[in-house]
Amino acid sequence: MSFYFAKEVNLSFEDAIIKVTEEVKKEGFGILTEIDIKETLKKKLDADFRKYKILGACNPNFAFEALQKEEHIGLMLPCNLIVQQKGDTVEIAAINPLFAMSNIGNEELTGLAKEVAARLQRIIENL
Repeated sequence: MSFYFAKEVNLSFEDAIIKVTEEVKKEGFGILTEIDIKETLKKKLDADFRKYKILGACNPNFAFEALQKEEHIGLMLPCNLIVQQKGDTVEIAAINPLFAMSNIGNEELTGLAKEVAARLQRIIENL
């Protein structure tokens, strides 16, 4: 089992961000955080890096349910997606919650992880 789902698209980096944000909304998630890795590495290390953003997506209903089943699950939230420039294409990837949850050892999270994984996989497939 891979720890992520991914797809390369023939969009500009900026259009890929817009598209993935639209697909996230269709699946009931919102983007809570956006980390611009390129900008951060330039500012902190004066290092050049490709366009790369981490988007923190959250579905409040799923987050609430998970928090009721496991008090430390906040360490695994939100569900991260990345958008990165790869030459002439842009790759968009999402974490596979089934992989992430498999090490927690709380069977109550399995069904929820399956549903979140299915939604994240649809987001990637619909790009």
